[in-house]
Amino acid sequence: MSAVNITKNNFHEEILNADKPILLDFWASWCGPCRMVAPAIEEIANERSDIKVCKVNVDEQPELAGRFGIMSIPTLVVMKDGKVTNQAMGARPKSQILALL
Repeated sequence: MSAVNITKNNFHEEILNADKPILLDFWASWCGPCRMVAPAIEEIANERSDIKVCKVNVDEQPELAGRFGIMSIPTLVVMKDGKVTNQAMGARPKSQILALL
């Protein structure tokens, strides 16, 4: 399954009502490090059915970026039961992204 695009309209349903852990990628199309991380994020989305992988475009969803206090992108946020359990800023290899989970 590919990553789910999150907006303020589907945030509650997709994130807060999720029945499994979530990897949330805050990104922007102009961000070089975000583009470096994107293939790993998609691989994780396709390989791991036990987690839900979601993406938030900070340019299109500034309210969500503000809600999470995103100051730098890419920022990866791990959530369980509607609560943030882990967070990391900056590009990192797939192995380090999986270690966040």
